[in-house]
Amino acid sequence: MIKVGIVGGTGYTGVELIRLLAKHPNVQLTAITSRKEDGMPVAEMFPSLRGWVDLVFSDPARADLKGCDVVFFATPNGIAMSQARELLDAGVKVVDLAADYRIKDVPTWEKWYGMQHASPELVAEAVYGLPELNREQIRGARLIANPGCYPTAVQLGFLPLIEAGVVDTANLIADSKSGVSGAGRKAEVHTLFAEAGDNFKAYGVGGHRHLPEIRQGLARVAGGDVGLTFVPHLTPLIRGIHATLYARLTRDIDLQALYEQRYAKEAFVDVLPAGSHPETRSVRGANLCRIAVHRPQGGDTVVVLSVIDNLVKGAAGQAVQNMNILFGLDERLGLDVVPLLP
Repeated sequence: MIKVGIVGGTGYTGVELIRLLAKHPNVQLTAITSRKEDGMPVAEMFPSLRGWVDLVFSDPARADLKGCDVVFFATPNGIAMSQARELLDAGVKVVDLAADYRIKDVPTWEKWYGMQHASPELVAEAVYGLPELNREQIRGARLIANPGCYPTAVQLGFLPLIEAGVVDTANLIADSKSGVSGAGRKAEVHTLFAEAGDNFKAYGVGGHRHLPEIRQGLARVAGGDVGLTFVPHLTPLIRGIHATLYARLTRDIDLQALYEQRYAKEAFVDVLPAGSHPETRSVRGANLCRIAVHRPQGGDTVVVLSVIDNLVKGAAGQAVQNMNILFGLDERLGLDVVPLLP
């Protein structure tokens, strides 16, 4: 059994990790930490876990994290970078669900996240955990930078086009929408029901923290810089991301065949039939990205529709997928969840 620790188990990604790992056949949940809730039964905070998890939250200073095989950081940005080195030196694998190790250029990271990096020497070692792109590197990694939610939906949508070299990479557009759970569990005015309900708005148009992460991933595939306009929106949903992606074709190609062939062996990417329009509810609670590709009026613009659950394929589910790869397991273990409907 894989002994698993979770640092920061009280947020939405934390409880999602617990939900998925509690039924994983090869996992033993060993420690779930929270300074504030130290001593509280996990199932008291999250009644949905009654009968599944009998652990109590423990202070991270006392938790036996070094006795784990892998530790997940479901924490705010800036926490993992201060604690990962000690765990790695003890032989523990680390999966960071925050952004501490996603961006390879440390000054760029410091600019966008507004703090000094505490372990820049680990940034080069960290493997960006998008399995559909970096599976082989993930297998031999010690430290995984789990991708962000918007970056997962956007990169999976654009990848086939850029890999095939059939679009103008200087003019890519990602028009993306997220549910309010993407903002985390902390209390903030803009996520109050009376503020977010019955409302729809763009934000971060001048620059969003996920922009350099997406641009870095696409540039790596393109073999050079890409021009990307990324505009996120907040929607009155709890879960879900819908990314509508635009690019200009530079040569003619069978787009449907391109996407079907690229993702034919990927368990967690579902390319829908031609003419489809994926819905966020079709992936709710599951580690799935559903994609449809369109060429309106047969013109030179390709439109890709990409949907994920931001807490699963956009966070905790992808982290479990990465863990499965790290330990040589079937990627689908613990993730064989049918999406919830309605």
